[in-house]
Amino acid sequence: MESVLLASLRRFPIIGLVGARRRNGRFLILGSASPDLSRQASESLAGRVLYHELAPFTLDEIGRGARPGLMALWTRGGFPGSYLAASDANSLEWREAFIDTHLQRDLPALGVRIPAASLRRFWEMLAHLHGQLWNASKLASSLGVTAPTARHYLETLQDTFMVRSLAPFAMNLKKRLVKSPKIYLRDSGLLHALLRVGDADRLLGHPVAGASWEGWVIEQALAAAGDRSGAYFYRTVAGAEIDLLIERPNGRRLAFEIKLGSAAAPTRGFWSALNDLKPDAAFVVYRGTERYPLGQGVEALPVSMLGDVLNA
Repeated sequence: MESVLLASLRRFPIIGLVGARRRNGRFLILGSASPDLSRQASESLAGRVLYHELAPFTLDEIGRGARPGLMALWTRGGFPGSYLAASDANSLEWREAFIDTHLQRDLPALGVRIPAASLRRFWEMLAHLHGQLWNASKLASSLGVTAPTARHYLETLQDTFMVRSLAPFAMNLKKRLVKSPKIYLRDSGLLHALLRVGDADRLLGHPVAGASWEGWVIEQALAAAGDRSGAYFYRTVAGAEIDLLIERPNGRRLAFEIKLGSAAAPTRGFWSALNDLKPDAAFVVYRGTERYPLGQGVEALPVSMLGDVLNA
């Protein structure tokens, strides 16, 4: 099917394919915005094209009771070749090959002129800083490059959907707010491969486990929320913090604190942040199985039920 599609694109400009026999239900599904395809799309497609970001497997898609299930999806990530591998070792081998191919073939094919070894080292450093605030000067110093170069590396991984930069939420409050974004590797399986964490047992004992879980839950939530929702975190210098704040297209604001443990215990900073922002609903997402009230309008929410509240 792929070869037929690409052959069609070589013979006809994309503008012609989109404009011909216009009717509902016709799709061009492309893996990336390669230079060859971009050159064919020099005319504007405004009003005739819709871009949709297709996420890797989510918990809703594999089924809440599926095997290998939640732990495997978190450990291996959502790429089909990794999640569906016959063993953890085979999954890790697939992810390591994906990383090498992305650096050595995919990015150069997209016109990226960054040495693969330099970008891999940067990617590995981001893995160790997963879930932390972006500090270009610190990373640049460690890499021996300038801060603008470090930003360029980050933007390259963002543009190819490997990294998410979660923006801080800002509003007219008399608070000193953290203004740097938080950086997450978008696929937990690639994060674990870069950290050489091959299975769930090693992951649960690794120092990055809490941050990894936080990033994975954020990706699950944003996949369920859809492209039109805004996503932020909130943190004040005084310690008030919300891990994820989602603004829905209808104006509703949902706040989430994310906990790796089996108990949903909100922090003091979370309660303080709720007083600042007064969201429409607030949840503590955790690894348990029961949804129940915690008081003051806050609910404990199993990660498997994220879709229920975001699609309501």
